[in-house]
Amino acid sequence: MDRLVLFDIDCTLIDAHGAGGRAIYAALERVYGVSGDLDGYTFHGRTDPAIIRDLATRWGAAADEVDARLEECLEVYVGLLAGEVGAGRTDTMPGVVELVAVLAAEPGVVLGLLTGNIAEGAAIKLAPTGLGEHFTVGAYGSDSGLRPELPAVAVRRAEELTGRRFVGKEIVVIGDTPADVECGAALGVKAIAVATGRHSVAELAAYGPDHVFEDFSNWRRALVAILG
Repeated sequence: MDRLVLFDIDCTLIDAHGAGGRAIYAALERVYGVSGDLDGYTFHGRTDPAIIRDLATRWGAAADEVDARLEECLEVYVGLLAGEVGAGRTDTMPGVVELVAVLAAEPGVVLGLLTGNIAEGAAIKLAPTGLGEHFTVGAYGSDSGLRPELPAVAVRRAEELTGRRFVGKEIVVIGDTPADVECGAALGVKAIAVATGRHSVAELAAYGPDHVFEDFSNWRRALVAILG
């Protein structure tokens, strides 16, 4: 049995209690000199580069300046994020520690990350939990600002690492937003939604995942859904 299991990070694996948002706000002000209100804008399901572009232009920065200084802003963000995470609290979501550990030990399973976080940010957020050591591949916001492009990146890296081919429902995408459910549609993946973020079970179910969970407290049931 071959499975490539790809987890989102924020509100799926962990809750960093707003560390990422605070770091992005501070980086935007430091690099572009802008700040403002979200006015309904949500970070969930978006990549870090896309969030920076959206908010910087929304708050008054010129589009050409935003693109020209994007890498600088991301570097500043990484430094600020390390400080936020180091000074704050990062919690794992219910059942995640057990689920990830069992999957990592399962023959034929390759564990990966599929996240809008840039790679450096993902490592910083996972560091307090020890979860990062279980994941052998990943696709990140630093690979593409467009989330639907990320599953193919993760699949390619898994195939290069293992020499195995992963297709269709052998690829499992797990996340807490509609964007997580939809992002692997072009590859025909198995989508598993978990309502540990801002979306309810009913809201997530409307997007047609293969399975939807309130949380992973019953991690054995989630394991069956992933491997089945």
